[in-house]
Amino acid sequence: MRHFTNVHDLGNLQLALQEAFDIKADRYKYCELGKNKTLMMIFFNSSLRTRLSTQKAAMNLGMNVMVLDVNQGAWKLETERGVVMDGDKPEHLLEAIPVMSCYCDIIGVRSFARFENRRDDYEEKILNQFIQYSSRPVISMESATRHPLQSFADLITIEEYKKTDRPKVVMSWAPHPKSLPQAVPNSFAEWMNATDYEFVITHPKGYELDPAFVGNARVEYDQEKAFEGADFIYAKNWSAYNESDYGKVLSKDMSWTVDERKMKLTNNAYFMHCLPVRRNMIVTDDVIESENSLVIPEAANREISAQTVLKKILESL
Repeated sequence: MRHFTNVHDLGNLQLALQEAFDIKADRYKYCELGKNKTLMMIFFNSSLRTRLSTQKAAMNLGMNVMVLDVNQGAWKLETERGVVMDGDKPEHLLEAIPVMSCYCDIIGVRSFARFENRRDDYEEKILNQFIQYSSRPVISMESATRHPLQSFADLITIEEYKKTDRPKVVMSWAPHPKSLPQAVPNSFAEWMNATDYEFVITHPKGYELDPAFVGNARVEYDQEKAFEGADFIYAKNWSAYNESDYGKVLSKDMSWTVDERKMKLTNNAYFMHCLPVRRNMIVTDDVIESENSLVIPEAANREISAQTVLKKILESL
């Protein structure tokens, strides 16, 4: 595997899951694989789980790790070609990227949607510049349109906890005070569509996702109907995708908050969320603190998903 930006990069998904569970059983089994290799992690945006889990995964494989926060302690970077650089950005990404690649073997990049232009976001300009100009394998640590390390961890978690071969998985929009990208819901949908699960997406009208990510999922505008018989509830907010409202908050309808009453409509479903979560907006205290809440095991599996990806890339170097 050369780069990791989506589910298709993993190849056979069942084999990748087997590899993940092999690593989880003994995460130091391949501790010599990354000896004298360096992972550089570049953050254009904030991170907690992604930074800690990916760094720990690399260390488990014996790698050196360097972390660069572009917004603290580094030159501000211009990302657009053709710009007259007479402002506050003294360095261009097109010089910075090949310089960074001189110092490492694998590059991880985290860069969110900017909500300035939908086309620019969905073309993944920053991530693709790293792939084009770094000469190194590149891992997406969340981009404008996807968060594949999170989605891989989500899939690992569902496989661990599912009680039937083909569980019903429901991804539900929930209210949030700020505009959030579609990266996590896009990515979760893409990964669920790569399985044979029964997959349902529920959201208010106006919050339709890019059809390329919705795929074969059933879209249900009645949240309670969607929850009926579900085995897993994955709650997540996202802002509008449609071009005229792109990046906007169209609703903060608190009736979409995941609460105990709605969870009782399910098949004693597990609750999932990528974190961080706005309590009593996305989900009530009682649900996230219940014995069916998987948010902590899900977060723990971020180490496993990252280590599986790094192992596969290291083996191809």
